[in-house]
Amino acid sequence: MTLVKAQILVLDADAVDPGRGLPQVIEVQFNPNQYQLEKAAQLAEIGIPGIDSPLLQFIRGQNERLTLELFFDTTDGGTGDGAEDVRGQTNQIYQLVKMQPQTHAPPRVLVMWGSLSFKAVVESVRQTFTMFNPEGIPLRATVNVTFREYKSLEDQLAELNLQTSDRTRQRTIQAGDTLSGIAAEMYGVPTAWRHIADANSPALPSVIDLPPGVTLTIPPLPTGATV
Repeated sequence: MTLVKAQILVLDADAVDPGRGLPQVIEVQFNPNQYQLEKAAQLAEIGIPGIDSPLLQFIRGQNERLTLELFFDTTDGGTGDGAEDVRGQTNQIYQLVKMQPQTHAPPRVLVMWGSLSFKAVVESVRQTFTMFNPEGIPLRATVNVTFREYKSLEDQLAELNLQTSDRTRQRTIQAGDTLSGIAAEMYGVPTAWRHIADANSPALPSVIDLPPGVTLTIPPLPTGATV
């Protein structure tokens, strides 16, 4: 079986300062033992008087992060006089977090390894040197790299395929539901509960004690509606 090496492709190579020695393709010396993917969401708490805990409202997603720990070693060529400085390899990755003169930003990159394909910018790089020759030249290093996902607005809108909010929807009442909570969930505005109550007044005798199992009609908010 052919060994597939992890690679970092520099997408903005034409904007990179040629004096910094940054190649268009950086091939890691040793594949990582693991990698970490992290994704988070930004949430806001909506306080409703009289309930035990606040409602959570989704504000926006946050960029996905990829973390790699890479190992470099140049001791195959000896450890004495003339030993290869491992920084010749690690500095290629270190340059990815630095601002480039033409774009005034770090270059975009594409991390590729097997089924992993991650378009990003480098958020942080930490180099740890662990072995030196008698002259103090570093020969081994561990490099921790955090990549932050990069997506254009067009890419994100195409992936999300968001459904419009200006259409009538339905929501089945669950035990413990409140109209303000349903309004916060469906509209993002808890004070819009009256629009739901008005649209369901025949089947909803009380706006306080909601009967579980009843399907509510969730109308679109009128343009310019006061909530």
